[in-house]
Amino acid sequence: MYQYSQISQLNKNFKKSFSILFLIIVALIINSCGSDKSEEFTVVKNIQVGAFDKTLAVKGEQIFKAKCVACHKYDERLVGPALGKVTKRRTADYILSMITAPDRMLANNDTTKVLLKTYMTSMTNQNVTLEDARAIYEHLRDIANSR
Repeated sequence: MYQYSQISQLNKNFKKSFSILFLIIVALIINSCGSDKSEEFTVVKNIQVGAFDKTLAVKGEQIFKAKCVACHKYDERLVGPALGKVTKRRTADYILSMITAPDRMLANNDTTKVLLKTYMTSMTNQNVTLEDARAIYEHLRDIANSR
């Protein structure tokens, strides 16, 4: 039989091992939560958006109305996800990549693959230039900041 001191030592060892395992799991969870913001594949890399540009946002609103409203609303799901606060959830690189190259994003980006499983429709490539995508992004920034 084990003596009290042996049982006590086993308890201490178990607690120490469990604590280390718990810290490793927490670290892994924290690390994976941030991957959407920095480590994931994007076509556009390191875009610098700078200060809000109202003129660009007005142009972006017109492009959004022409190319995006068939599938997206601001505050509710349509064919695709609601975009009213997308600039608060996703990086500029991710958003501009989705606008300009949704097919490449679907093939290479894990977040986009999950979204496809949720919405069951892939985003159509609207052949939007990077300049026009930047205008749409600025419009979405304006929408996110007004809500």
